[in-house]
Amino acid sequence: MTTPRWLLVINGKAAGDDALRGAVVAMRDRGVHVDVRVTWEPGDGAREVDEAIAAGVDAVIAAGGDGTLSEVATALAGRDAGPGELPTLGLVPMGTANDFASAAGLPDAPLAALELVLSQPARAIDLLRLQSEDGTHWAANLASGGFGTQVTLDTDEGLKKLLGGLAYLVTGLARLGRIDPIEARISGPGFGWRGGFIALGIGNGRQAGGGQALCPDARIDDGLLDLTIVPGLEGEVGATLGTVLAEGRHAALDRVAVRARLPWIEIEADAPMVLNLDGEPVEGRLFRAEAVAGRLRMHLPDDCALLSPGDADPSHTEPR
Repeated sequence: MTTPRWLLVINGKAAGDDALRGAVVAMRDRGVHVDVRVTWEPGDGAREVDEAIAAGVDAVIAAGGDGTLSEVATALAGRDAGPGELPTLGLVPMGTANDFASAAGLPDAPLAALELVLSQPARAIDLLRLQSEDGTHWAANLASGGFGTQVTLDTDEGLKKLLGGLAYLVTGLARLGRIDPIEARISGPGFGWRGGFIALGIGNGRQAGGGQALCPDARIDDGLLDLTIVPGLEGEVGATLGTVLAEGRHAALDRVAVRARLPWIEIEADAPMVLNLDGEPVEGRLFRAEAVAGRLRMHLPDDCALLSPGDADPSHTEPR
């Protein structure tokens, strides 16, 4: 039996976690060869992944939040190789909100998350690719714009350490009285919308900003992006967003949201705006987002809500 070889890429903020250290020791005791690397600044994760691919690792596991997951996924997706030629992807949730992990039903405990990589065959997943004026960006989870994006950018790091995902709610409620809609034209195959929005979600995954379910029905294996537009509606903005932030329920968004499911989406804003890709702010006026089907293979629970119903065939590794 071949000894599994993994690279564990840890966000520097989680490097001292005792449970994670114990989980790594446990995996090594079970015969898994685990190399550990810690990231401190942008670009570290990409360099480590490149070296790991050259060394022939079987899996690259991100230990961190949505940003760390996307950094690792970006490094893998940027390689000129098919999904079956790349290491598989795993995730140990160690971030503030862990939006992707929460929606996917991944275990919170580091040992259980690593055991899932060991026991579960990898499934083909899509990635979100965003083209902007400054180049190409990738995301595993979700791109958001408007109110939710500004909340994420404005939330204090100290507050996140103190309150975790609740910090986004506190910051959001504080901003409810000063929301300016963003004027834009949004289009896709058979779809067109123009107006001012206060929140925008383009989902490969379902939620962002500490549990805001902007794209509550998104799947990561259907080759499509779920689009949610929350228009600026006079007299209802504060009440609607207060309900969304506090409850995150479908009914709150359904009252006002415009939704579509599309293979690609183009955005043209009247003025420069910011899209948040799993923690990475991208500014511009023109954007094109597309779902790149089956770009990577990821270890996920059997009952993962982000997988399409009946998709139980882990052998599928090629883009659809």
